[in-house]
Amino acid sequence: MRLLYVFLFLTITSSFAQTGKVDMSYYLPQDVSYNKAIPTPESVIGFVPGEWHVSHDKLSEYMRTLAAASDRITIENRGTTFEGRPILLLTITSPANHNRIEDIRKEHVKLTESGSASLSTSNMPIVVYQGLSIHGNEPSGANAGLVAAYYLAAAQGAKIDALLENTVILFDPSFNPDGLQRFAYWANTNKSININADPQDREYSEVWPGGRTNHYWFDMNRDWLPVQLPESRARIKTFHHWYPNILTDHHEMGSNATFFFQPGIQSRTHPLTPKLNQELTKKIGNYHAKALDKIGSLYYTEESFDDFYYGKGSTFPDINGGIGILFEQASSRGHAQETDNGLLEFPFTIRNQFTAILSTLEAAQGMRTELLDYQKDFFNKARSESKGGAYAFGSEKDAASAYHLAEILKRHKVEIHEVSNSFRESGKEYKKGYSYIVPKNQRQSRLIKAMFEKRTKFQDSLFYDISAWSFPLAFGLNITENASTSNAGPAIQELQKRTPNAVSRSTYGYLMEWHEYYTPKALNKILNAGLRAKVGMKQFSLEGNSYDYGTILIPVQNQKMNAQELAAFLSDVSKETAVDITAVGTGLTEGIDLGSNQFRALEPAKVAILVSGRMNPYDAGEIWHLFDTRYDMKITKLDVDNLNRADLSRYTDIIVPASYGNSLDKPKTEKLKTWVRNGGTLIGYRNAANWLERNKMLNISFEKTKNPANNISFEQRGDFNGAQVIGGAIFEAKQDRSHPVNFGYEDDRISMFRNTTIFIKPDSTSYRNPIQYTKNPLQSGYISKINLKAISETRPFVHQGSGRGEIILFTDNTNFRAFWYGTNKLLMNAIFFGSEM
Repeated sequence: MRLLYVFLFLTITSSFAQTGKVDMSYYLPQDVSYNKAIPTPESVIGFVPGEWHVSHDKLSEYMRTLAAASDRITIENRGTTFEGRPILLLTITSPANHNRIEDIRKEHVKLTESGSASLSTSNMPIVVYQGLSIHGNEPSGANAGLVAAYYLAAAQGAKIDALLENTVILFDPSFNPDGLQRFAYWANTNKSININADPQDREYSEVWPGGRTNHYWFDMNRDWLPVQLPESRARIKTFHHWYPNILTDHHEMGSNATFFFQPGIQSRTHPLTPKLNQELTKKIGNYHAKALDKIGSLYYTEESFDDFYYGKGSTFPDINGGIGILFEQASSRGHAQETDNGLLEFPFTIRNQFTAILSTLEAAQGMRTELLDYQKDFFNKARSESKGGAYAFGSEKDAASAYHLAEILKRHKVEIHEVSNSFRESGKEYKKGYSYIVPKNQRQSRLIKAMFEKRTKFQDSLFYDISAWSFPLAFGLNITENASTSNAGPAIQELQKRTPNAVSRSTYGYLMEWHEYYTPKALNKILNAGLRAKVGMKQFSLEGNSYDYGTILIPVQNQKMNAQELAAFLSDVSKETAVDITAVGTGLTEGIDLGSNQFRALEPAKVAILVSGRMNPYDAGEIWHLFDTRYDMKITKLDVDNLNRADLSRYTDIIVPASYGNSLDKPKTEKLKTWVRNGGTLIGYRNAANWLERNKMLNISFEKTKNPANNISFEQRGDFNGAQVIGGAIFEAKQDRSHPVNFGYEDDRISMFRNTTIFIKPDSTSYRNPIQYTKNPLQSGYISKINLKAISETRPFVHQGSGRGEIILFTDNTNFRAFWYGTNKLLMNAIFFGSEM
């Protein structure tokens, strides 16, 4: 029988290679009949899946058509992507279940609530969330979704009836609509009539940034925990609305691989994940193995990938009472490629993914009560583990950052409370309106612990993704784990932003402290309105208020608006940004007076960022997203290939993100040098340090590390070298708050996210080290002993003048994955105050 399957596979794929045609019989099981009234994919999109790459618009069209034709399917649009594409969800189950779907959901969610111990799961349907192609250029999942949706709508017989009666399937046909559309365009426009499997053909080498990411070039499979993107918000809302028992996440990997399913490497599972979770994952894996054996497909498990970072789709369910399953299919990256395993064709990749979709549903049937009982026990044990008391987090002067962390918690259905009255704990004030309280004894206690914990000890030294993500550190907030629930006000139902103080009219001037997260947005609006503004280089007091470094002054005189218009404009800015702007009646202060030359004039920022070539699209996209969606600031994306033809005089600042190699040759480098000498500010990130040092644009010295590979076998060499990587950890640095790069920060300590091994020695002049790692800087995450020694007291920030311009370097990513709010202002300070450094 095995030989017959292999023979049929070789016959069909050989035919596809010659004709570019495939038949649905290649995919579909023949142990059921099919309802001819249900439209096939070909009847709607014009081709059998696998002949072309489905675009998101055609995928959506088919899903809507299918829902209209089948009483097993309902469809909803949960929102839109940045590019306006629908974020669809199909709910697939029996017609009888559809008639009582809300009752089924409510009963299922009771498994997560207190008092669930007495609930019987014997007749309860299991809930399976199947999500496809979160990376747009890993398209076999979404294309398999066409086949799977048809099968679930059209298949007839006792087998499918039992499946639909006992299962609610939340079917997400495209986790990443924008990326899928981008990749389908590329693959289809480069397809030949005579399919060319040469890996060097243009079809298999996308142009930058590729289809993996969403509109702003984010890897959305890292956003399940931060929930910063619209696609993520939709799926997280669905997840917490249902709490599925299994969630599948269908991916692709290198073309020379085979097929992977979880569990991954066991030593790299997060300690908060119960051991039973991985045992159940392995048991589910037996169903995949059996199904893949049946069609003769090679596969492997437990040899790579992991379940550590809870921000991935396959790991997020593990801290929420479910089982997350990662599938990785060797990618054809187009229609066919020559590989180490022979000719890899697109239909074959689709069939493997479709097979895994069905084997997951079979596992859900076979393990239904076991998985439902596991979910019930997970939440009951979580409650019994959680002690009394509460977390409190907040800021004394930045309400917005605290609000945005509270916003993430609310998206995860975490119970949070207002602070009833301001209180102090461990020397920090937790102010009403600026702080929140999170009781420990609640349903999401394990998730909260996973989000807030600081961990520095690990079973393994290798990580597929980051090893630390402590949210209070990421947001730069004060936190205590010892708050009393007596400080808690009402539980928050609808989160409300702080309302700023009303702006009264002044005939003299206005002051805006720089602490709030959205002050750069406010300043940008003020400067772009043609108004004059200055930044205070020193602290002062006025009319009973103390003002910190970086306070912005907007004088009333010599403005393009009269006093009444200016007051109205600043009132609108204050309301829109939730930033206090205070009217003052005198310039006489305690400290620097408002007419002092210690108030420096500011100019509007005109910013560009280098993209394309070998620039890192993730880093570039995070910066684009920050400017465009948070601060409402225009940023020009300059293609490095066109840099020699660009008029750089249009820009005050140019950002060079991290790169995968050398994108800037000598002519481009010289052009940037000239632009800096003429007054521009160049801001480099991460490995731009090497380029800046090599081209003598920065005078810096690197702290080198030695990694003696003593007593390391050939087999161990990969693990040894991998252990020297800083995949993502958090480190403490001290700040000179009087330095412009640190304006707006309340404390003299900051938490930096780092995923590089670039260590820069401190300058011998102390004030040139305004941000410097402490002697023992590790706060959370993994770092080898060699690197921990090397990073001690190095500096992650460098500034040097060059002619009339400035060169600034950050060795760390200050904008990581859109949720590292606590260091975003470092970049904004470089933009607005670079010339004052």
